[in-house]
Amino acid sequence: MKIKKLVSGVTMLALTTVLLAACGGDKKDDTAASSSTEASSSVVAKDSSTTEESSMTIGELKDGEYKLEEKNYNNGYRVVFTIVVKDGKITESNYDNVNKDGKSKVEDAEYNKKMEEVAKTSPEKYIPELNKELLDKQNPSDIDTITGATHSTDSFKEYAKQLIEAAEKGDTKTIEIDNQVEN
Repeated sequence: MKIKKLVSGVTMLALTTVLLAACGGDKKDDTAASSSTEASSSVVAKDSSTTEESSMTIGELKDGEYKLEEKNYNNGYRVVFTIVVKDGKITESNYDNVNKDGKSKVEDAEYNKKMEEVAKTSPEKYIPELNKELLDKQNPSDIDTITGATHSTDSFKEYAKQLIEAAEKGDTKTIEIDNQVEN
């Protein structure tokens, strides 16, 4: 009887050790993954939901125009994003990347050509698609990531989420994103 209890106890201890080791994770790897995510993110105000897809529950939206702008330029462009809410629904989505002259990345033929060659998409394709998707789905969590424009899609979703949160509160002051880009 004592041997049975001893074997049972040792087995439980071994199983517990294996279970804890499997669930524990390597802290060094977690830190490295975290720092690489932070290094690739150009927007300080973003939360970590860009790497882990999270569902957003949308509350009642108050009618109005809601704006968001990045303060700094990244590769010569910064995000400007406006949504319009009417009768509690998003009726306009105007996400864009503009240069210092206020010209859209959509209109930069050379940029679009180079990106198309490398990523098989370009701002002239994905920017209108992201705006359309927000109008159709009304929830940034439901928008699929556009292959070749992952970073832009993630930024769009995060910024749309911030604008929707402002619309839930009826807060129409411009959201400024300090993206602290180093060029």
